[in-house]
Amino acid sequence: MAEREGGRQEFIETRNAPSDPDREAPPVGGDGSTGAAGGVGGYNYFWIDAGDRVAEFNGEPRSSLITSPEDGRIPAVTADGQRRRMQAFRRLAGEFDNPENRPVGERCILSFGSNAGPPMLPNYFYNNNYSIVQTSDHIMIMTEMVHDVRIIRMGEPKPLPDGVRPWMGDSRGRWAGDTLVVRTRNLNPDQMAAYAYLFAPGSENMTVTERFTRADEHTINYEFTVEDPDTFESNWGGEVPFTRLEGQLYEYACHEGNYALSNVLSGARAQERAAARASGTEGSP
Repeated sequence: MAEREGGRQEFIETRNAPSDPDREAPPVGGDGSTGAAGGVGGYNYFWIDAGDRVAEFNGEPRSSLITSPEDGRIPAVTADGQRRRMQAFRRLAGEFDNPENRPVGERCILSFGSNAGPPMLPNYFYNNNYSIVQTSDHIMIMTEMVHDVRIIRMGEPKPLPDGVRPWMGDSRGRWAGDTLVVRTRNLNPDQMAAYAYLFAPGSENMTVTERFTRADEHTINYEFTVEDPDTFESNWGGEVPFTRLEGQLYEYACHEGNYALSNVLSGARAQERAAARASGTEGSP
């Protein structure tokens, strides 16, 4: 734990060093690297808050947030799950015909990770905070990124029809002593497609069970289990400590998709016109 946290501090200090004002401009089109910066000078590390501590659950430092299976790794993906994962990746690399072809994170609809969930997981980038509001018949969880509001219906509400699949699914909660137990189904297929980066897009039968338990005044113990035999060879789950934030949670005003998405699509149209001119098919029906 000391070695990992010490190395992390050194990494942060190195990446936070002032940029060389005399450095050369990046090459046209970027340097080929991946990530949010795209190799052309996006965010520097001043804006990143990926964390500098090892997660501790009930006082135990963890090498993995996954606790089931015991090896701390997500189980193998079934053949059908692999097929859906490849479909999701081909969709991202395919036609740029319309906004619906672009991922939900790029469109500023949901986080580019699984912040809102379920399961609710850190994105290892920034803005991993939540505001939780409790009433007699609902629990509201406002996710900082991307200002998603998740509604958990308490008691025994009538489940949504199978064809109704809202963002973050149909979540129903109940109390088991001091623990809030939430079971979610009917996850939106576009949201599950975004999970291709994390594990694999779930099937339409994917179910997530979550447990929220207040461990002390400053900590909520969050536990989750993913059940989806059509995607994973066994159930899997984990534990994440939620630590109370001292301070105000500001709006994550994600607007890049609103402005840049038109450039993404118009750029694709320009590439198509250039390809048509090169092939001599411009203007053909």
